[in-house]
Amino acid sequence: MENKIPYKIYLDESELPKAWYNVRADMKTKPAPLLNPGTGKPMTLEELSVVFCEELAKQELDNDTALIPIPEEILSFYKMYRPSPLVRAYFLEKALGTPAKIYYKFEGNNTSGSHKLNSAIAQAYYAKKQGLKGVTTETGAGQWGTALSMACAYFDLDCKVYMVKVSYEQKPFRREVMRTYGASVTPSPSDTTKVGREILEKFPGTTGSLGCAISEAVEAAVSQEGYRYVLGSVLSQVLLHQSVIGLETMAACDKYGIKPDVIIGCAGGGSNLGGLISPFMGRKLRGEADYKFIAVEPASCPSLTRGKYAYDFCDTGMVCPLAKMYTLGSGFIPSPNHAGGLRYHGMSSVLSELYDEGLIEARSVEQTSVFEAAQYFARVEGTLPAPESSHAIRAAMDEAIRCKETGEEKTILFGLTGTGYFDMVAYQKFNDGEMSDYIPSDEEIAKSLANLPNLG
Repeated sequence: MENKIPYKIYLDESELPKAWYNVRADMKTKPAPLLNPGTGKPMTLEELSVVFCEELAKQELDNDTALIPIPEEILSFYKMYRPSPLVRAYFLEKALGTPAKIYYKFEGNNTSGSHKLNSAIAQAYYAKKQGLKGVTTETGAGQWGTALSMACAYFDLDCKVYMVKVSYEQKPFRREVMRTYGASVTPSPSDTTKVGREILEKFPGTTGSLGCAISEAVEAAVSQEGYRYVLGSVLSQVLLHQSVIGLETMAACDKYGIKPDVIIGCAGGGSNLGGLISPFMGRKLRGEADYKFIAVEPASCPSLTRGKYAYDFCDTGMVCPLAKMYTLGSGFIPSPNHAGGLRYHGMSSVLSELYDEGLIEARSVEQTSVFEAAQYFARVEGTLPAPESSHAIRAAMDEAIRCKETGEEKTILFGLTGTGYFDMVAYQKFNDGEMSDYIPSDEEIAKSLANLPNLG
């Protein structure tokens, strides 16, 4: 059978998943609920619907429905770029001299260049269905903002994007793609919102963070009639939409008799990791199969490996609900590393609960090591990977090299979330030897965690 496995496995359009998979339905211990910061009580549908589209708020609160049908209009859009390929990394295996079999699910085959479009089109669909004028959002490296601008153009919605300032400056062409699709893009923190001005006053000269940008986007949404806020990661509704990645991957694996031993994803807020592993995790939770799951995060923003499992604000301005998650503190401003999509202080409540139960392993890696793996992968496999995805590549290579040392023939699967063609400033810094590694001290993290909300 191994000889029959093609370099790229493409499913037929008819094999596209017809429903998203909600891993919460199979979790014995459900993720802790979002809390109203004013009352300390779980957020109600009515309260969430002030910020989010009503249907998305319902998905956010649904811990019990395993399969949620994908609306036909979203499925039709998916067919523009899905199913995406599951790739057997034959060239990487050969270059490493490993007995391991390596596969990666490639999500970069659309104009936005990443997996983010899977949820962007869903959230834009529900906004349009509700009769809204537009949506607001944040973006780190720009993949989410790009995807949302595409989705809003498709549904003729206004799109306002608050882009983390350091990425706004590092990735001008990503910004221009968003503007080409009709979005307005504001560097965050900015003086256009009350919370932005407060952050600038408190942290003058800050390069920004996803937490800052979220605060501004939420304020912009609730202060304008006909607008709602949408988020590209962290929330349970996003992991739900992204499960299309794992569902396709599982279908391709089952079709060719492939059984992954190790499944690896980069981890920032959790959209890619959660989307890839959820269906496999469901099998593990139901006792149908066993897998080793590895979350890989930047050493500069180590929420899982060095954070605390506690209730915290999802944003720096403290205007969002409280989520129980592994967090470095909402006031933690990560160093301006080049994996902008992973610069978030917390982790998805779903993934945090699974990690706390020991169902997921986590490791952190330094960015020079990440870019070494990215460059190696690009030269061997021919695809220039996004810095975020390259964290997973680093861990997958490490696992494969370990197999070479032990002689184990493990099957390794990782998520390649997107391409790195808008990240050439980062590659330039690496090639010029100007890239450095920053690891926050215990004191820095302790100082940030000291400001976690006191729930009595």
